[in-house]
Amino acid sequence: MERYPVTDKDMELIKLGLRALEANFDDGVYNHTVGCALLSKSGKIYTGVNCDGIHGSCAEYITVGTAISSGERDFDTIVAVHDKAHNSVIPPCGNCRQMLYEYCPDILVILNDENGELVKVRAKDLLPLAYTPVIF
Repeated sequence: MERYPVTDKDMELIKLGLRALEANFDDGVYNHTVGCALLSKSGKIYTGVNCDGIHGSCAEYITVGTAISSGERDFDTIVAVHDKAHNSVIPPCGNCRQMLYEYCPDILVILNDENGELVKVRAKDLLPLAYTPVIF
């Protein structure tokens, strides 16, 4: 799996995701406990938080949905964050990995590697042998 260095712009994405989380954190109810920031290829940045509940939605889903609803289709980099996580970064869950694989397999995902260092990897590399929707 190819790894890419984290840039100053990536560090800004982490800060923006944390800012979105801080503005919406729902202590005690836990509806908004993860933030996300996404850089589109147009240069516009989108942020979001998770919406928890019986069928909750992760911050990555909310953020990608917001970007798509705004007309974006080409994405560069995404990061999910929580202020208590190592480097404030958390990896996407399995559902989010599948969604990223289907919507934007080449997007760069910021996460901690096995040594705890921030790196970027392609979403498609996070889900080997992924389910691929088949149209009949």
